[in-house]
Amino acid sequence: MKLKALILDEKAMNRTLTRISHEIIEKNKGAEDIVLVGIKRRGYPLARRISENIYKIEKLKLRVESVDISLYRDDLSRLSDQPALKKSHPIDVEDKKIILVDDVIYTGRTARAAIDAIIHSGRPKLIQLAVLIDRGHRELPIRADYVGKNIPTSRDEIVSVEISEIDECNSVKIYEV
Repeated sequence: MKLKALILDEKAMNRTLTRISHEIIEKNKGAEDIVLVGIKRRGYPLARRISENIYKIEKLKLRVESVDISLYRDDLSRLSDQPALKKSHPIDVEDKKIILVDDVIYTGRTARAAIDAIIHSGRPKLIQLAVLIDRGHRELPIRADYVGKNIPTSRDEIVSVEISEIDECNSVKIYEV
């Protein structure tokens, strides 16, 4: 893989997450009854950062949960002949405003699987989607309510989000395959 472009460095990523935090507060007329649900793996740390930003702005601590979508993927049979079933802790979503958080939206299949997992836990008041990067190429009619940056890509490119909680740094890069 060859590095094509650095899209966001650490400062730009922090500014982007701060803007998304403000947009969530504005669209929901505050932060009451909001639960941030990060899609494993990188969505969860991003949700925690958004929660910290909202606390700085509103002085309200939001609950942050994670969702494991592995049982809700529509390609389980392609991943393994006998997929391993994992129990996930249930998330209390009844009458809550759920904000799903992920690093990148691409085909929409991950977001769909996360929505299925949330609805399996109960009936939320609403579900919104926040993503750091929207790279296009949707295969399902799903769009993010909050987008950090729209990056038109080809299918031959890879968008790599690195966050310090998992990786060595905070950045978003595009690689050519």
